[in-house]
Amino acid sequence: MRGGERVLEHICDMFPEADIFTHVVDPAKLSDKLRARRIETTFIARLPGARTHYQKYLPLMPRALEGLDLTDYDLVISSEAGPAKGVITRPDATHVTYCHSPMRYIWDQYHQYRSTGGLGARISMPLFAPALRTWDVASAARSDLIMANSAYIRARIGKFWGRDARVVHPPVDTALFTPVDTHDEEYLWVGQLVSYKRPDLAVDAFSASGRKLHVVGDGPMFEELRARAAPNVRFTRRLDFTALRAAYARARALVFTGEEDFGMIPVEVMASGRPVIAYGRGGALETVVEGETGLFFRENSAPALNAALTRFESWEAHFVPEAAVRQARRFSPEVFRTRFLETIERAQALGHRPYPAAPQALSA
Repeated sequence: MRGGERVLEHICDMFPEADIFTHVVDPAKLSDKLRARRIETTFIARLPGARTHYQKYLPLMPRALEGLDLTDYDLVISSEAGPAKGVITRPDATHVTYCHSPMRYIWDQYHQYRSTGGLGARISMPLFAPALRTWDVASAARSDLIMANSAYIRARIGKFWGRDARVVHPPVDTALFTPVDTHDEEYLWVGQLVSYKRPDLAVDAFSASGRKLHVVGDGPMFEELRARAAPNVRFTRRLDFTALRAAYARARALVFTGEEDFGMIPVEVMASGRPVIAYGRGGALETVVEGETGLFFRENSAPALNAALTRFESWEAHFVPEAAVRQARRFSPEVFRTRFLETIERAQALGHRPYPAAPQALSA
């Protein structure tokens, strides 16, 4: 239940009778809302170890998606951070894709994934990636309209797929977060501890400066980072939602080091009335307002982050929590719902008009 699944929940709210199609599902890890749906899986789910190692079956996913029979559905919505848009629909069906990102591991982050994925990845990725790129571009033509979760992703869709896309920022339940009057001296980093999110940058910068940092997250880098961190950096693998909300609201500021497609965490922190210090690339440029709700650092290095922290400590007296809350509300579920449904209607107006009696399907 991460960002993509939370978006799927909101899509399900708009289409209460929709079925869900996916490669693999672990019902124990789903929310009640998703678990209550009819969920169909591809043959990937029946392969050995699929629940924990489904990524290793990526070369089989195009065939698995094309094997799904969606002829009963007049509306298909693909929630895409992989190859979900490759499903085959009826000629008269409307197919709309909501793209979180074109597949990073075959496009812009191919070399990073290959170098950090172990011996198997270094051997196998050059074998299957070229064919998968060709299929990915071809399958992008199967969608009648594409939505991108940020302008950053829209540009990547244009670059890799040659398609235009409408920006529809993902929904953030900003009403769930509340500012408080007292704050800690401790900065906060939250996220999965994987290389592309650059938690090492935060750990190294704070270890060098002596400032206090609370790292919340788990992942393959956890032990390595904890071993190299100075005593002023502490780690928590997981917080429940109540504790996470409290950490957001009491933090001196969020430190956001990754180049994200959108990034819900900065919006949640702003909804909690706290500022964000972010790497000035990717989706953060669309959510954080420099000099109003936070600051950017433009070079992804520990010295650049520490310089930004020094600037922040001179500026933070000018920070107004209400401004951050107002900015966060621009990404509310209500805004998402309006723009999402407008896009569905636009796709239908292009000539792909569904039969009113037929149900809907989601592929994720």
